[in-house]
Amino acid sequence: MSWSLGLFRALWRALSKEVKEHVGTDHLGNKYYFIPEYKNWRGQTIREKRIVEAANKKETDYEVGDIPTEWEAWIRRTRKVPPTMEEILKNEKYREEMKIKSQDFYEKEKLLSKETIKEHLPPPVQTHIKGHASAPYFGKEEPSEAPTSTGKTFQPGSWIPQDGKSQNQ
Repeated sequence: MSWSLGLFRALWRALSKEVKEHVGTDHLGNKYYFIPEYKNWRGQTIREKRIVEAANKKETDYEVGDIPTEWEAWIRRTRKVPPTMEEILKNEKYREEMKIKSQDFYEKEKLLSKETIKEHLPPPVQTHIKGHASAPYFGKEEPSEAPTSTGKTFQPGSWIPQDGKSQNQ
């Protein structure tokens, strides 16, 4: 199957005037190619392509770290020139240094936070919880258990509705 696929690709490149130019190889063994803009056999302009041939040929085995970020940026056209091996190694070293520094900072911060939390926090205060916020009488005096009535003091016509205005006006 693979030799027939290779033969088909070679035949396609010959017919379509597609010429791969090897641009570079990374430390993982991936090969990067550039195909300049060209016109196909029907006269259509085909834009430039940037291709990677993975060292691991199976597409299902692709992982996020399989292509260095510099090459990924070149393939996605966020950078114009392909990266050099020196640039990749320098950036890899820088990433490792940042990883170590951030881990050290995290551990120091963790130790400092344990010490300062105990020093700056006030002692816990005992609160007396009375009722529940969903109760209709929360924050007010609780209703008494004994029933109350206004039956003896009620005067007909003594109550007048307030038209939505307060009484203090």
